[in-house]
Amino acid sequence: MTAAAPPKDPPAFCRDCLRPARVGMRRCTACGSPRIVSHPELDQLTVAHIDCDAFYASVEKRDNPELADKPVIIGGGKRGVVSTACYVARIHGVRSAMPMFKALEACPQAVVIRPDMEKYSRVGKEIRTMMQDLTPLVQPLSIDEAFLDLSGTERLHHESPARVLARFARRVEKEVGITVSVGLSYCKFLAKVASDLQKPRGFSVIGEAEALEFLATRPVTTIWGVGKAFAATLERDGITLIGQLQQMDEADLMRRYGVMGQRLARLSRGIDDREVHANDEAKSVSAETTFFDDLWREEDLVPILRALSEKVAWRLKKTGTAGQTVVLKLKTADFKSRTRNRRLEDPTQLADRIFRTGLGLLEKEVDGTRFRLIGIGVSDLSDPERADPPDLVDPAAARRAAAEAAMDRLRDKFGKGTVETGYTFGTQRRKDPPKP
Repeated sequence: MTAAAPPKDPPAFCRDCLRPARVGMRRCTACGSPRIVSHPELDQLTVAHIDCDAFYASVEKRDNPELADKPVIIGGGKRGVVSTACYVARIHGVRSAMPMFKALEACPQAVVIRPDMEKYSRVGKEIRTMMQDLTPLVQPLSIDEAFLDLSGTERLHHESPARVLARFARRVEKEVGITVSVGLSYCKFLAKVASDLQKPRGFSVIGEAEALEFLATRPVTTIWGVGKAFAATLERDGITLIGQLQQMDEADLMRRYGVMGQRLARLSRGIDDREVHANDEAKSVSAETTFFDDLWREEDLVPILRALSEKVAWRLKKTGTAGQTVVLKLKTADFKSRTRNRRLEDPTQLADRIFRTGLGLLEKEVDGTRFRLIGIGVSDLSDPERADPPDLVDPAAARRAAAEAAMDRLRDKFGKGTVETGYTFGTQRRKDPPKP
């Protein structure tokens, strides 16, 4: 009788030098690094989620080494919120979306930097290009994160997706100067969960064999779409852990929670059939601002609306897209949101059309209510080929469009602040919005 062959050790390698390693090694024998990654399914998994670590703050620290060990908050103004906080600031309790005054109470020594979205966009595109060197299947989720599907790329790279991703992380750190965290799994849901497990500079793997057990002890908020409000509903029904959902029938969950019930049933069991789509694009383009002091007068709100409309139009033109639905966003002094929208007959790239449509929506809301935020944007994005045909109802629209094109050419040549409309003149020079 032939003796059974001893089980093979799971594949393992060093994330720093990429040399093979053995399970149980505390440090790489080649370079001394403790960053050994090992997993039974390491060489079989192909779906990844890559997330830049504290992206905005990391870019600012890269550009100013004096900030390296300091707590950095990206945001601004006493009425604003935290966009990103570096990990030093997070130790003090600072979190994204936290009101700025609370963040500074938690970490008064923090260095506060206003966001530079153009710079962050450039860096994000640089990293995106590096991702596309790995696989054509790159699905961006935001400026600093994306899903990748590396199935079938072994012949191209002559190594497993896991090693390709580790090499990619090293390249970003060396060439771009920031770090990323990688989650590797068999589906998008668990790849996203994995990328959050060991931040910063993380590399986590969740295999199919362990998915049920891994998920069972995690809170229901781990599942996409389960925010605080829905989590409270589940808690009232006695459900706080994913393992409880795993024991429930899908039909019962759907009777209780509708379509969301089906999501709970499937994701709780690690079932996620969504594919990585390279052509998934942004669904909207928008710009917004939070005021230093509450505003309620139309004469104060209109110039800001016009300036934001110009930002949106500039982004549409630069990305070669057009939008057909204009969306106005307002937030009242007591943090209640108002969203109003109007669909245009044809898509647009013009600040003039976006502003005039938004103005019509705004005029209905100016009733003495104090606002702390205003935003304008467009959705229903499409190619610009059908955008802005001649307006037979408003002949002056053609002259305004020609004037806008002339201003665009001047701004491209001499900078954005070169020319302003009568609506926005002086708004960029004002330190604070007008006080009531």
